[in-house]
Amino acid sequence: MRVAVLGATGLVGTTLLKVLEEHRFPISELIPIGLTSIGNKVLFSGKEWTVVSPEEALSLKPDLLFGMAGSDVAKQWIPRFVEAGAIVVDNSSAFRLEPDVPLVVPEVNPEDIGQSRLIANPNCSTIQMVVALNPLHELYGIKKIVISTYQAVSGSGREALEQLKQERSGIAFPEKKRFYPHRIDLNVLPHCDNFLEGNYTREELKLRYESRKIWHLPNLSVIATAVRVPVPVGHSESIYAEFEEEVDLKEVYDVLSSAQGISLMDNPQNNEYPMPAYVAGKDEVFVGRIRLDQDNPKAIALWCVADNLRKGAATNAVQIAVKRLGL
Repeated sequence: MRVAVLGATGLVGTTLLKVLEEHRFPISELIPIGLTSIGNKVLFSGKEWTVVSPEEALSLKPDLLFGMAGSDVAKQWIPRFVEAGAIVVDNSSAFRLEPDVPLVVPEVNPEDIGQSRLIANPNCSTIQMVVALNPLHELYGIKKIVISTYQAVSGSGREALEQLKQERSGIAFPEKKRFYPHRIDLNVLPHCDNFLEGNYTREELKLRYESRKIWHLPNLSVIATAVRVPVPVGHSESIYAEFEEEVDLKEVYDVLSSAQGISLMDNPQNNEYPMPAYVAGKDEVFVGRIRLDQDNPKAIALWCVADNLRKGAATNAVQIAVKRLGL
């Protein structure tokens, strides 16, 4: 089929092309789309493809579009591709909370896709959280989540990665060129995206509202603290989850060890637990450090890590497209 990628030369766009190639997605013609990279070449399946403008891509009438650009670009162009007949999987935050747009993690709520022509990809941190917790939610009924994220710099894009690289190399990095308001190397920033209502950041509110929509639980309690750490790739999360029913630890291990999309890595006696350095380049959500709340038999704590560019974005988008098209 004719497949377009809006934002094909960005960090997530280039990862998407790699995932499409690895998964042998059926593409007869690739249409890479850019705004500032028009005329550049991208390599896909051993062939060079020329980056075109969104307007030119519209005239080529793609069957499927992956939106891998920011929300402003998505709002401008995604509706036009839908109107032109394309099925669209959009990775931006532009349409995630729109009531008529399904927000999908295929391991959790594939039934929400239906025949929609526009499907939203959730935020990277939301994706790995709901994948890790969904098997337990199905057993015990999720009631409350307290989550702290430790998010990789690549989640902010190439400019942020360049800041980390320069600071780590000991090269003086001009303050006016910083992506972050402070240095990121040898530092931890309790600040992901802009501060909004109640002094929560946009990233923290995404975890709250997106998980509510995915699980169809409009009153789910989610308290999030999102932190940026000096790691190139791989978001980590410390999750405390309270359920409606008492939790059986053996049952937790059994269900997580067989759950789709999860790799259980929990052997602390041998120093085996998920880490960003291990999960980079992998598609699964890795879960470990599972512990019962010693004071509440209905709650557990766990640690999960995933590649934010792959399962947190590109891989999830491809999985959505596979489900939507019945491939």
